[in-house]
Amino acid sequence: MTNTPRPRASATSSPRSRARGAAPLHIAVVGGGMAGVVCARTLVQAGHRVTLFEKSRGFGGRMATRRTEFGGFDHGAQYFTVRDKRFETALRSNATSVVRPWSASTVRVLDEFGHVLASAPPPTEPHFVASPGMSALVKLWAQPLAQPELHGGLLARTLLETRVTRIERDALHPAQWQLRAEDGQGGQQVLGGFDRVVLALPHPQAHDLLLASGLAPELRQSLTPVHVAPCWTLMVAYPQAMQPGLPHLGPQWNAARSTHHRISWLARESSKPGREPIERWTVQASPAWSTKHLEDDAERVKAKLLKGFAEITGIRATPTHAVAHRWRFAQTQTPLGKSHLFDKSLGIGACGDWCLGHRVEDAFVSGLEMALAIA
Repeated sequence: MTNTPRPRASATSSPRSRARGAAPLHIAVVGGGMAGVVCARTLVQAGHRVTLFEKSRGFGGRMATRRTEFGGFDHGAQYFTVRDKRFETALRSNATSVVRPWSASTVRVLDEFGHVLASAPPPTEPHFVASPGMSALVKLWAQPLAQPELHGGLLARTLLETRVTRIERDALHPAQWQLRAEDGQGGQQVLGGFDRVVLALPHPQAHDLLLASGLAPELRQSLTPVHVAPCWTLMVAYPQAMQPGLPHLGPQWNAARSTHHRISWLARESSKPGREPIERWTVQASPAWSTKHLEDDAERVKAKLLKGFAEITGIRATPTHAVAHRWRFAQTQTPLGKSHLFDKSLGIGACGDWCLGHRVEDAFVSGLEMALAIA
């Protein structure tokens, strides 16, 4: 992915992919992470009209980047790999401006003292990141949805800071759906005229929205076996390391998978391409520890993870910046086992990385195949 071809409208489909003579649909996509954006983008390029709802201020979901005065932190997904040819095509077609290879020296640590259990084997596949942060890839692919007037007037609309609270039959057109939603200021609104509804949400949120709406009991039942573990993430910065002759603090490696009882992953953010040079680390707790301490106070979690971080890396200096963030739904332990769910009789579907696993590519494939099932 070194050459930058002229961006195309879509890497997965074109307006001609819709059956000849078939009427375009109006589709609501709830969720602006990777799966939701890919689904919405594919549907728009197939000639359908899409309204995308996202409860946050921006796109990305767990492909998130936390901006601070010391630089960014990829406090969700850390990197991604490429195995599916469709994902590779999408990246080569219109993402080379933000995607960079990350050659992290990765080790495994044995214990709380950071003794190396074994060096990780040479990677069998390249690791990539988006630059200047992981959220940049989703934001890039969301541009035609957020600013359709700049991309040929596509039939797209995006509502940020809008949380969908109920799905119900349209009051004027009972064959269609309407969505009740709250905006960022607590205002209520009802948007209708939807032929299909896609829930690109964590599976418990999709389940609860359908339950609150009194809809799709079979689809809700299909979600029962899925299990996604939480994750506490610590972000620390050491601007004092920016001194002549002191390139960085702590270990020589830039990333590690850890067997420490609290911590499963550490990454030096400044080692990633296109990042600010200030010494910064993202530390992710293990699924088991995160589950046990899910409801703990964030300051208490921060103190415990700082202690574990010091034990592993030997960095005992007090960080200038230290913040803990809780992801309630982070790493899929038991996936659905197929790329999406779709109740054709209702016209309601669900997708997300939890369908196939927890990788970035899983979210891409899920959103793509959800759209193809509709288009």
